[in-house]
Amino acid sequence: MKRELSRIDTRAVTRWWRNLDRVTLGCVGILIGLGYILMLAASPAVASRIGASRNMFIFKQVAFLSLAGFIVLITSTLSRRAIRNLAFIGGFLALGATAMTLVHGMEIKGARRWISLPVMSVQPSEFLKPCFAVVTAWLLSARRRIILRGNIAFPGMLLAFIGFGIILALLKSQPDIGMLSVITMVFMTQLFVDGLPLYWVTSCVASMVGAFGMAYISFPHVRSRVQRFLHPDVGDHYQIDTALRAFGNGGLTGRGPGEGRVKDMLPDAHADFVFAVAGEEYGLVLCVGIIAVFGTIVLRTLLKAMREDDPFIIIAASGLVTGFGLQAFVNMGSTLHLIPTKGMTLPFISYGGSSAVSVALTLGMVLALTRHHTKQGKVIQTANAPLNDVPLQEAPLIEGRRS
Repeated sequence: MKRELSRIDTRAVTRWWRNLDRVTLGCVGILIGLGYILMLAASPAVASRIGASRNMFIFKQVAFLSLAGFIVLITSTLSRRAIRNLAFIGGFLALGATAMTLVHGMEIKGARRWISLPVMSVQPSEFLKPCFAVVTAWLLSARRRIILRGNIAFPGMLLAFIGFGIILALLKSQPDIGMLSVITMVFMTQLFVDGLPLYWVTSCVASMVGAFGMAYISFPHVRSRVQRFLHPDVGDHYQIDTALRAFGNGGLTGRGPGEGRVKDMLPDAHADFVFAVAGEEYGLVLCVGIIAVFGTIVLRTLLKAMREDDPFIIIAASGLVTGFGLQAFVNMGSTLHLIPTKGMTLPFISYGGSSAVSVALTLGMVLALTRHHTKQGKVIQTANAPLNDVPLQEAPLIEGRRS
């Protein structure tokens, strides 16, 4: 019996490994490794400035990244149905916890985004991104599959807009305009991929522009950041100027490991500005390499999604990787002063437990959804399996009208 169980387990692991996108998994491993290296470089000086042990951030981030790696591997083994269920359950929990921050959340710099736990602080809105992307993908694709009584198509798009509206209201109340912007872009991308008519796309873009204008008027911190970006001679530019100077000091190959000085001056050198530490100590070479790794993950996922037949996988993978890519772009763009500053972590590289676990869940879902499945010696795309994971001929799909 033990021998049989061992054989079954070995075959399952072998099948998982053979059908996995190993290039994307390798890129995830590279980012986690860079997270360890740059945390060793950036965090001791930050910890010393706040009077903590020099290794405090290192030990915590080692635990966070180890957990993140485990989550990526475990999530990548799940079936499509399990990913959908995980997204629904996780989405409801994250939504409830985000609402709880408005009452019991920690207030930091005028925003209530975190819940304090005995071991760490958690930002629940981080987990809304991957869960919302998958739930929205299922709702949008289900309206083509499910016919209700009276020959009425399942109102998937309406439910998706209702869910987005609830998230919008919660994030606006915290406020967290950066997270709201990313989730909005993910939602708009999924609507576009789903085939939203052009006039609706134009209306959505116009609404986003109007919403940004309202945020500029309503929130002083948004107005301040935009004005400082547009007018370099106005306001405090210490962090941006220091970060840009660090890139200049690093040059092509950097000053060498441990030789950087930006970490001694920037309060967020281990978090929002860790990219500047990479630029100073390891130079342009490493910065371009980091961009290439992020770009590889995004492009491979999009190319794989384009080859799928199932709308659920196409929409879900596009939304997940859009959120991942936007988060990386916002962090690096802010550090390089290409966009107004926004406190958003660089996935797997910046310090942060909520961010590391959320990004791990995102990429684990991506790997699971784009994984191939083997059946009777043939390779079958995940997209060809119906929602309940039984053979296609046993579960014919009923085409519904587009709502």
